[in-house]
Amino acid sequence: MSVAVEAVSVLTGWGQGTDALPANAAQAAGGRAVIPLGRPALDGDRFRRATRECLLGVAAVDALLRESGIDRDIIRGCSTALLYVTAAAYGSSNQAFIVAGAMRQARTESGPIEKPAGSVVAGAMRQARTESGPIEKPAGSVVAGAMRQARTEGGLIEKRPGSVLPGGTYFPYTAPSTMAGEVAIEFALTGPYGILIGGAAATIDALWQATRLIADGRCARALVLAVETFEECTDLYSRGRWLVKRPLVEAAACALLVPGARRVRYEVPRTPSALETLARARAGETFACGPLIALALTRAAGAADPVTLTGEWRGRRAGLYWE
Repeated sequence: MSVAVEAVSVLTGWGQGTDALPANAAQAAGGRAVIPLGRPALDGDRFRRATRECLLGVAAVDALLRESGIDRDIIRGCSTALLYVTAAAYGSSNQAFIVAGAMRQARTESGPIEKPAGSVVAGAMRQARTESGPIEKPAGSVVAGAMRQARTEGGLIEKRPGSVLPGGTYFPYTAPSTMAGEVAIEFALTGPYGILIGGAAATIDALWQATRLIADGRCARALVLAVETFEECTDLYSRGRWLVKRPLVEAAACALLVPGARRVRYEVPRTPSALETLARARAGETFACGPLIALALTRAAGAADPVTLTGEWRGRRAGLYWE
């Protein structure tokens, strides 16, 4: 199967593009567990309620088109496939959904809510009920934000634009498919699509599926998009710190695949490729975004030689080889 990588965009907590990546992410992190990526400021009332994950996905595709000089009309319609990959999924938005709901319950006149004593929600509710002063929580944390809202006058939640609160209107924004849906709506994509939940190995699978879709004539081009957010779930990752490497770097990356002259084959390697190692060293731990960052790095270097792209997740490694 023959395809080409037409363009790649990268947004990370370090900045936009591969030039923003440090030479050594671990050193540049300076002991920080998470390197956050800010909420993009996108125009349009439709984005007022959108989650950060949704906005980052739209921003990554928009950056790909803008940096490559590709008009939106080129990808519009049924000839463009969309494959979305994430490992963190909608953990951040679900955390916001749960904590905001707990804050509403904490203000009712009913008795104490039975929650596990050590849970994040229970701790947030206990603090929300106290009469003490400022909350000792990181300024950007979901718990801190929810508790600040819980203390507003009148006992009503003052929803910030883009926040996610319990209710039928907002519940869909806690599903991973929402991110792909927002991207499809924004860019009028009506072609084949797929959602893969997993880390870097799943992104390799998505790139391979994109290759097959193009080779089988089911689409003229394919977008492979990955978004990973961690900041709202910092406590969770801290408790399972032996499972992931540090620093965790929030990222959104997108690759556009088109028919080309380079043949691609799927592999099951036993060891990481040099590109995988380089991407992790420079970007940090970005889960599903890793292989796309690796692609961006090799394109930035102008490499024309065969490329071996690998990714690992929970003991499974996958690879693609471009001849």
